[in-house]
Amino acid sequence: MPETDVKLEESWKKALSQEFASAYMQQLKAFLLEEKQSGKSIFPRGPEYFRALDLTPLSNVKVVILGQDPYHGLGQAHGLCFSVQPGVRIPPSLVNIYKEMQSDLGIPPARHGFLESWAKQGVLLLNSVLTVEESRAASHQGKGWERFTDAVIRTVNDECNAVVFMLWGSYAQKKAAFVDASRHLVLKAAHPSPLSAHNGFLGSRHFSKANAYLEAHGRQAVDWALPSDVAGR
Repeated sequence: MPETDVKLEESWKKALSQEFASAYMQQLKAFLLEEKQSGKSIFPRGPEYFRALDLTPLSNVKVVILGQDPYHGLGQAHGLCFSVQPGVRIPPSLVNIYKEMQSDLGIPPARHGFLESWAKQGVLLLNSVLTVEESRAASHQGKGWERFTDAVIRTVNDECNAVVFMLWGSYAQKKAAFVDASRHLVLKAAHPSPLSAHNGFLGSRHFSKANAYLEAHGRQAVDWALPSDVAGR
């Protein structure tokens, strides 16, 4: 993946150099090139595959939120889990995330679903799989991305201190099961999807718990309130 490897934020590029040089990543690159050459639309755009890492350098990571796949609708995905581009309808899971933020912190729901301001404050919004074919959910699972994002989580676990891992749903909890809870705060709840949010996500108070932990460890709390104007990105 030379076009993205070269541009990747330097701290991640150094930490993940062995992953990029590995056979599985070369196979993943070949798969993506073949998909594009066959005329398929792949989301997000190539420069945004690693957007979560570019916006949140390794030394800045305070919180990790794990998703599964990028949104597969036109114009939605831009490289951050749960986030959509400005002007796109807010997805149901994010609606529930906003409900919990309002209940927990009194923050009124944003009118957009663009979460870059979180990423710029140190919230790593990482999907397990970083690409998807248009209108085909989970179409790029099992192609190598999961191994790569496991390495990302392992790097945070090993090289950072006092990070909050927000693990929503069984998939995220299994993926990050190796995180050292003696060095980090691991928060678990149901997924914010409408199918499961009432089974423990709503009322979990993860946002206030995260900020209390960060401040107790000498780190700046996250301002979870999103800017009202995202037109300038």
